Amino acid sequence: MKSLVVIGGGLIGAACALQMQHAGVRTTLIDPGDKRRGASYGNAGHLGPEQVSPWSTWGNVAGAAGRAFGLGGALDFRWRDLGLWAPWSARFLAACDARRVAAGQAALTAILNDAVPAWKRLAALADAPEIVRDHGHVVVWMNRARADAGLKAWARTPVGGVRVREWRADELALYDGVLGARPAAGLFFEGAGQVRDPQHARDALLAAFTARGGEIIADSVRMIDAGPSDVVVGFSGKTLEADAVLIAAGAWSHPLMTQLGVNAPLIGERGYHIHSGEHAWPEDLPTTIFEERSMVISRFTSGLRATSFLEFGDASAAPDARKWARLEAHVRDLGVRFGERDRWMGPRPTLPDYVPAIGRLRAAPRVLYAFGHAHLGLTMCAVTSELVLALAQERAPAFDIAPYRIERFK
Repeated sequence: MKSLVVIGGGLIGAACALQMQHAGVRTTLIDPGDKRRGASYGNAGHLGPEQVSPWSTWGNVAGAAGRAFGLGGALDFRWRDLGLWAPWSARFLAACDARRVAAGQAALTAILNDAVPAWKRLAALADAPEIVRDHGHVVVWMNRARADAGLKAWARTPVGGVRVREWRADELALYDGVLGARPAAGLFFEGAGQVRDPQHARDALLAAFTARGGEIIADSVRMIDAGPSDVVVGFSGKTLEADAVLIAAGAWSHPLMTQLGVNAPLIGERGYHIHSGEHAWPEDLPTTIFEERSMVISRFTSGLRATSFLEFGDASAAPDARKWARLEAHVRDLGVRFGERDRWMGPRPTLPDYVPAIGRLRAAPRVLYAFGHAHLGLTMCAVTSELVLALAQERAPAFDIAPYRIERFK
């Protein structure tokens, strides 16, 4: 392969483009150019290799009502988008079959096993080793009874290669002066990590890509024609030919795959954040998940960010301001200092079985794809880029990628 077009400039597209250009493949990346559009901009920055269990389980179905936004939870469905999420939900329920859950857990364990070391390799490739921190993260509870239940639940939960231990009283004391009250209990996840700022990480990858001769086109691809000898992509009345194409357009990958006759049942699982440059969160306090509130707080180089919500619907629909108001109420109730804030919403690209799609199309071998990483796009970004490079070079990947093939959906 001498040339490649990457469609999508989020973290996964940017990482794959850098890997390919570094390997000597003439690579062009096409992306609309709105950095705030996708989940790569606004996520929690958390590298979570412990999340080896797919969300498509009967346990999560049983607990869904209690997590509803209307009852104070993080789960919501846009009713006007019923036609999008109803068929997706039917596939989600089918993925709750015990055999499929076990297969999904094995697939997630394999790709998450090397997630943080792979990010360090990717950061080194981008000449920006400072973008990754492996300082773990903490799950806390403010209520003692809920803490006891949560600790028991995590004791039964697979966490891959991550080591988990309960935080001591002196460690919980780090929240004194940061929160209005000290947490009742906390679990520390050693082996997890964080990028210092998601947008800074993306900028570093793209800067390294262009420094090596890669080209970025700010546009939206509207047409793909994958023939036996080359691939042609069309955008704004222009066309570009290459030896191959990589579809890494996140939540917007579905229409591109449809043009190729492939079903990619993606949904926009929308998240929200508020972000403030003015705060009092110390640098040595890790990313913290407030499990009772389904909210994550992370300190970045650019400020403090609180994120939450699983809102299913149209990836491009207008945001729901009630979500930001709920986040603001959470940080206020916890006593977290938050100054003037930025508000953001963006969609996570989620497949019904919560396993990403990574591979080469059987019916069109010049088409590679990498999307559908749900909540774990940032975590899986670096490993995914190494798998895509191996596929492009027709080398055996580090582990079996058959479980990630998009053809698993009929």
